Amino acid sequence: MTITRQPTHLPVHQPTEQATAAAQLLGLLARDLAADRLTTDPAATAAYATDRSGAHPDGQPLAVVHAAHTDDVRTTLRHANALRVPVVPRGAGTGLSGGATAAEGTVVLDLARMNRITEISPDDQLAVVEPGVITADLDRAAAAYGLRYAPDPASAAISTIGGNIATNAGGLRCAKYGVTRDSVLGLDAVLADGTLIRTGRRTVKGVAGYDLTALLTGSEGTLGVITAATLRLRPVPVATATIAAYFRTFEDAAAGASALTAARIEPAMAELLDGPVLAAIDEARATEARGTEARGTQAPSVHAPGAHAPGTELRARGGALLLVQCDGAGAAAEAERVAALLTPRATSVETTDDPAEAESLLAARRLALPALERLGRPLIEDIAVPRSQLARAVREIGAISARHGVPVYTLAHAADGNLHPILVIDPALTEVPPAAWAAASDIFALALRLGGTLTGEHGVGTLKRQWLADELGEDSLALHHRLKAAFDPYGILNPGKAI
Repeated sequence: MTITRQPTHLPVHQPTEQATAAAQLLGLLARDLAADRLTTDPAATAAYATDRSGAHPDGQPLAVVHAAHTDDVRTTLRHANALRVPVVPRGAGTGLSGGATAAEGTVVLDLARMNRITEISPDDQLAVVEPGVITADLDRAAAAYGLRYAPDPASAAISTIGGNIATNAGGLRCAKYGVTRDSVLGLDAVLADGTLIRTGRRTVKGVAGYDLTALLTGSEGTLGVITAATLRLRPVPVATATIAAYFRTFEDAAAGASALTAARIEPAMAELLDGPVLAAIDEARATEARGTEARGTQAPSVHAPGAHAPGTELRARGGALLLVQCDGAGAAAEAERVAALLTPRATSVETTDDPAEAESLLAARRLALPALERLGRPLIEDIAVPRSQLARAVREIGAISARHGVPVYTLAHAADGNLHPILVIDPALTEVPPAAWAAASDIFALALRLGGTLTGEHGVGTLKRQWLADELGEDSLALHHRLKAAFDPYGILNPGKAI
């Protein structure tokens, strides 16, 4: 695969000019922002240099602006743009592609304090929120009205709506309800020069003008900074049924997931975990249980239906686990079809309509990444392939792992072909080992060869930019750069990311 290096769009300053511009900016921000909005202490700004990807930029940011209102964002960008100082928008820092990393000389625009849900309209089934709202908090607030926010990333308990929009996050329910873009009706966004724009509308339909809402969604903070979002809510399903199917091999489980698609079954979710991931979850839950026992408290149970130990029997039950959830008035009938289809292929299939058992299964799924983080630094890929190619992709990822001698832990949103092959590396290493990069490159090449994509939901960030031209092509990539220049002429917004 060709490795194409992209321009960074960093403002061009000589060292003395850069220091002068930085000093001027800090002076203006100290003058125009409330005292608690600006942090310049290096001991405090260092924590904002990286995100959950573990990518390490050169140096650390010179300041952090803790925006509490849209005016804080506008003031920061207006001054930074005039002085050509780079700005990195940041939510909770849970991104997995290095999209929120902040290098030397940058200002981090922290949006965590903009965390208000300003409106929930049950009649129009929508919510208006600020970008720092935690995804799960919005879901809980909507539940009081019999509604929910359909996008359900595994990080919902810690990630923010703004970050989800910036990466066009997917999640567990996206096969049926779509990714974040499908739930965003409109946005308030501040452009690089401080101009506030409003895109979209409060209606479900609307085709006036170019779709700037969709363009900003997934732009990773390179086109504008989101300060409010109008989001579509959906009714809570009247019924839910959950199926846990264990398989001898991961490839068998992937073939079972593809069989659901071929049978025209559209579950709300279909989550696939391989044996090594199950073992990591078991160990994480066992460690948690031992620690809880030592403290004399009871651990929450995260286990499969019928299991008795708190999350420590998943791997023993099979080489892969496929979790399928059906919802709506026909959930029970659809679950019967799923079970009938999977039973001949699986070693065991169990169905439950008990919400507590279902939540235990989903909690185990959400524990997958934290469990792997206990083993080292995860280098997380999120390729997507056509659903008919899922089993082939799984088989070839296994061959890539063996060829490079790099262990790969794989989970997937199986119902939409979105695979997460995860390479876990030694966190003490300052650089990703060549064998790991080679394996990642082969995985990307595989995705493109099968008609897929480099990233299904995590974004490009910094970690995938060198492969982007292989997917987009040079002409399309050049158009991306022209669009970037139209929104951000001086390239101050999240430079070096996404394109």
